[in-house]
Amino acid sequence: MSGSELTQTRAWVLAARPQTLPAAAAPIVVGVGLAWHDGVFAFLPALAAFVGAALIQIGTNFANDYYDAIQGADTEAREGFTRVTQSGLIAPESVKRAMYLTFAAAIIVGSYLVYLGGVPILIIGLLSVLSGIAYTGGPYPLGYHGLGDLFVFVFFGVIAVMGTYYVQATAVLASPLSTSIPPETVTWLAFLASLPVAAISTNILVVNNIRDRKEDATTGKRTLAVRFGYTVSRLQYTGLTCLAYLVPVWLWLVEGLSPTVLLPLLTVPIAVVVTRTVWTDTSGAALNPALETTGKLLAAYSLLFGLGLAL
Repeated sequence: MSGSELTQTRAWVLAARPQTLPAAAAPIVVGVGLAWHDGVFAFLPALAAFVGAALIQIGTNFANDYYDAIQGADTEAREGFTRVTQSGLIAPESVKRAMYLTFAAAIIVGSYLVYLGGVPILIIGLLSVLSGIAYTGGPYPLGYHGLGDLFVFVFFGVIAVMGTYYVQATAVLASPLSTSIPPETVTWLAFLASLPVAAISTNILVVNNIRDRKEDATTGKRTLAVRFGYTVSRLQYTGLTCLAYLVPVWLWLVEGLSPTVLLPLLTVPIAVVVTRTVWTDTSGAALNPALETTGKLLAAYSLLFGLGLAL
């Protein structure tokens, strides 16, 4: 492989941002664990849900890379990971084309899930794709108006976990192509189990926004960190972390699940260390590792949580 080919290959890997894939895998693992617990585990729907979620995550990463560059949100002052459009590694039109192709692939994979889950999955899938584009693109970019945190919490947390559980449960309990929500496919436990994933996934964005606050303020990107400052964002990070660790305790004490659901508490030391960094630093040198650690925390927490639910 020539040097130029290597550069292009690495550039596309940078654009896809594989370090964000724990955010796509985490809800699948938790949804599978709960489905196993409830006796509705189904392998193929779970696999399709993961592939679809990963494609939506990568498509959203391409969209962020492209739209942030063309709207001037990414500048030379950026302290985060390399953006291929802004840095000139890949032409803007190529990144835009890759975004649409990736979302199209997600829709193709999702057609199988629509067959299983019917109209509810069709609506969720289309909203997920549209929101992935609207996060930084379109007439009212969500991330530029302080709505990015809500988008991640809802789509990469609540909907992703409950949707994973739903497609498995419908495959086992209901007929294909349903026009309504079959009984016992949307449950209170699935909602509760989605909250830790939603919280830690959102914290990935919170770290990103704390790191980029100064640059975002100069480019007109009105994230919550820009609107309300460092202290509020740090409190947000801490509050979401606390929510993640209170849910297993609630599931054990109130909902009557097995003590194995407390397995995610083993990751508390990681959470404490990264929270301390978030409270004490704003530089990219400190927060880029904190961003990666939060992603690893999400992966470790979700694996233990899914296992605890299954057991």
